[in-house]
Amino acid sequence: MARKQAIPTNEEIQKRFEKCYGFNNQIGLYDQVKVNEDFYIGNQWEGVEANGLPTPTYNMFKRVINFQVSTITSDNLTLRALPMPSTSRATMKDLERVCEIVSNQFAAIIKRNRIVALNREFLRNAAVTGDGCMHFYFDPTIENGQDVKGEIVAEIVDNLRVHFGNPNCRDVQRQPYVIISRRELVEDVRYKVETNHEQGLCKIADPDEIQADSEKFQNKYDSYTDDKVTVLTYYFRNRDTGTIWCIESTEKGIIRDAYDTEYTLYPLVWLNWDYIRDCYHGQAMVTGLLANQKFINKMFALVGISLLTTAFPKIVYDRNRIKNWDGRVGTSVGVNGNVDNVAKIIDGATISPQIAQFIELSFDKTHSLLGASDVAMGDSRPDNTSAIIALQRAANTPMELTKQNDYKCLEDAGRIWIDIMTVKYGTRMVEAAMDMDDVGEQPLGMELPKQNFTVPFDFSSLREMQISIEQEVGASSYWSEMASMQTLDNLLMNGLITPEQYVERLPNGYISKKQELLNDFRAARANPIPVESEGTGMSTETTSEDIPVHGGSGNGSVQRALNREGVA
Repeated sequence: MARKQAIPTNEEIQKRFEKCYGFNNQIGLYDQVKVNEDFYIGNQWEGVEANGLPTPTYNMFKRVINFQVSTITSDNLTLRALPMPSTSRATMKDLERVCEIVSNQFAAIIKRNRIVALNREFLRNAAVTGDGCMHFYFDPTIENGQDVKGEIVAEIVDNLRVHFGNPNCRDVQRQPYVIISRRELVEDVRYKVETNHEQGLCKIADPDEIQADSEKFQNKYDSYTDDKVTVLTYYFRNRDTGTIWCIESTEKGIIRDAYDTEYTLYPLVWLNWDYIRDCYHGQAMVTGLLANQKFINKMFALVGISLLTTAFPKIVYDRNRIKNWDGRVGTSVGVNGNVDNVAKIIDGATISPQIAQFIELSFDKTHSLLGASDVAMGDSRPDNTSAIIALQRAANTPMELTKQNDYKCLEDAGRIWIDIMTVKYGTRMVEAAMDMDDVGEQPLGMELPKQNFTVPFDFSSLREMQISIEQEVGASSYWSEMASMQTLDNLLMNGLITPEQYVERLPNGYISKKQELLNDFRAARANPIPVESEGTGMSTETTSEDIPVHGGSGNGSVQRALNREGVA
């Protein structure tokens, strides 16, 4: 008999959280993240006793990280759902229609949550701290004009607040449990406890049992407020149901009892900037180059000290003849007797030019290793556009691995969205494009354009369908759209494409109501307008010889006539 999985108690959840915190502390994650963040924002002399000496900062991380994140991400981000062969009763045509509905929902989620902007923060966190995490949840309070309220919400979570049950595995979906820790206001948590207790969702009767506590790791910004409490969102996979369950707890007790989310996937995606073997935390780009940044800062500091102490001329005078030297401009100094050998000016020491060359070499080599060479950053002047494209593509090659990992995370996010839609969306009104063939057979095989209809759709039916996720990312290079538009213009002017094909391939944002214009083109092609004869006032209709006749399927009267008479 299979052993039934037990629901963890609050004591067990707190012990597991302590264990995860101990692992992060053991690998030095909290101190490393603090140092990396300080160096990224420019606070690179934190904790150093300067004693009045110069502390110059030449931050090479911020520009390089912003460049890499901007290169990897793109504004033209699209997720599409594609049908897969399924054993369900739905035909391939029905699956394609469902996939179109799901793709429209993807576009709405990306636009509403500003996923493109969140993706930049997601990658920035990975570059600075080693890991990026994007968490998704369903907010049932969002008004959307549907009978079933609520929408999917995306948020970025720091890697310090995400704890995996198996720290030796970086695959989220293979974890026994995942803990997300948050710092929330005590008053908000008490209100949540009171509401949940009234609905029978938790056993804490007195909300005042929730008291403020302190952060586990030394968060200097958390010390400004003394009215926060740590809330743990504990996700675990229930082996009996095969779904993801959730518990919300604090140190004083559970504020939301275990409940079945009915999800089949953990609702978060995880990205390592660079992998570390047998560890779910990754290596940040900043970590391996801290020594380079410190060396450059120290070299500039030493040069600054040298300039302040030895670079300016100094005056040496005979104190037996002059008691005090007045260094003010234009003042006179009185001396008894001969003025020879009374004072002497010592010229400032010169600094070897090799120092400046070595500092510049350190910058250039570090930037080249990071894939941010002069060509990639736009500091060079190639001869032509082709040279720009070739050189920048070559410079971006080292970032290709991170880019593909980011795309994989966004595809995983699409699968999570489908998972949440299946459980939470219910039946909603959606726009679906339907062929007029669905209404009835058209005469002479005419192809009428698709029409958009608002129809109800039960999202719970997605559980029975096989759908794959495909991501389309537009080029972020500024010349790509210009080259595309120039090519399209040339094809249209030479008559190699039709106006309809031209409009279909226009980049988004160039014209408004693009789809309506395409529908007008298709309607005009399907139903040609009679042309009025000049001077007669009578319309000249297109003859049957001008209309391409399609016999259609089967052996109807039209098909038999075509077989008998043939087509001219």
